[in-house]
Amino acid sequence: MKTLIRNGKIIDPANGIDREKLDLLIDDAKIVCIGKDISTNNANIIDATGLIIIPGLIDMHVHLREPGQEHKETIQTGTKSASKGGFTSVLAMANTTPVADNPQVIRHILSQAKNVYANVYTVGSVTRGLLGKELVDIDELVNAGAIALSDDGKPVMNPALMKDALIACKEHNIPLIDHCEWIDDKYDGWVMNEGEVSKRLGVKGIPNSAEERMIERDIKLAEETEAHLHIAHVSTAGSVGLVRQAKKKGINITAEATPHHFTLIDSAVEKHGANAKINPPLRSQKDVDAVIEGLKDGTIDVIATDHAPHADFEKAKGLNEAPFGIVGLETCLSIVITELVNKGHLTLFDVIAKMTINPARILNLKKGTLSVGADADITIIDINKEWTVDPSKFESKGRNTPFAGWKLKGLAVKTIL
Repeated sequence: MKTLIRNGKIIDPANGIDREKLDLLIDDAKIVCIGKDISTNNANIIDATGLIIIPGLIDMHVHLREPGQEHKETIQTGTKSASKGGFTSVLAMANTTPVADNPQVIRHILSQAKNVYANVYTVGSVTRGLLGKELVDIDELVNAGAIALSDDGKPVMNPALMKDALIACKEHNIPLIDHCEWIDDKYDGWVMNEGEVSKRLGVKGIPNSAEERMIERDIKLAEETEAHLHIAHVSTAGSVGLVRQAKKKGINITAEATPHHFTLIDSAVEKHGANAKINPPLRSQKDVDAVIEGLKDGTIDVIATDHAPHADFEKAKGLNEAPFGIVGLETCLSIVITELVNKGHLTLFDVIAKMTINPARILNLKKGTLSVGADADITIIDINKEWTVDPSKFESKGRNTPFAGWKLKGLAVKTIL
């Protein structure tokens, strides 16, 4: 059955289309025609009057928790959450139980991801068991279907091992997604950003230097190897500056930022407790402003969620014992529209690029565009729809968000896959 989307305004950064009123025809899960006043017989008609039609959003940083942590999330619930938030493709991180450090786990995830609510792609870990001691068999992981490597949640502290991983990633033409956090005895057991709030709360703080020191090291390794280094969840002004300078030098580096790192500061921990405990942590207003500036000038290529669901009982353990992470798939697009677009920091065209074609290119996916012949992964959004964040209505199993009660504007009203 054909589907014809009429009367909407299309934004497709891959083709430079910005709010042009066009019709779009889908047949057999492919885009077959895009133009004005398309006529066809026997088509399902979607009237998109007053709505924006965009490529399906791509989130390149998601923790689906399956296998092994299904009390937090499953591939089924995670992709249903993604679809509700406007995402048609997600990249699943490797910190599952067991870790995605072998082809059996990669294949299991991909087999479980058939007939769910979004396309699921997989990350293989850099090291066995995320222990930072032994490099995985990258050939095996890539052949099984992994499209990137990452020990996300942990850094790769050994520089020689990290360099070997970058060399192998270059050979396979895949990015290495880098969780940049320098951990040693001095910094062990930290909870939130190091500053006045951590002092008031009497908890160990994570200094900006922990992130920046690792980024600086890995930029040098990327320069030496000419591999593609992707910096995950940039959170400090210093980190933005390091990535900016690396790009100016022509180093093959890309970066992402999350909605919580360009909207919230560390004082949110006083209000929301463990539901604002994130790694990297919420920083200062200076850091938030720098991340926004990095998004504006192209230093930061991608907006990703770092969707990290946890069960209520886990987050109820208190600030010191609760795990890091918040959910983000169902709030991301609306926060982006409300906080970046409506406040004049970026255009809707620019943020859609950072959530569609940019991650697609980084991951070498044939996605993120409304070109004729492309997969019909499509999101329809109402940029004027006002709503209030209510975690009890999330499709995700996770309710752990510091955005509960936020009044937002802009919402995905339909996804097509």
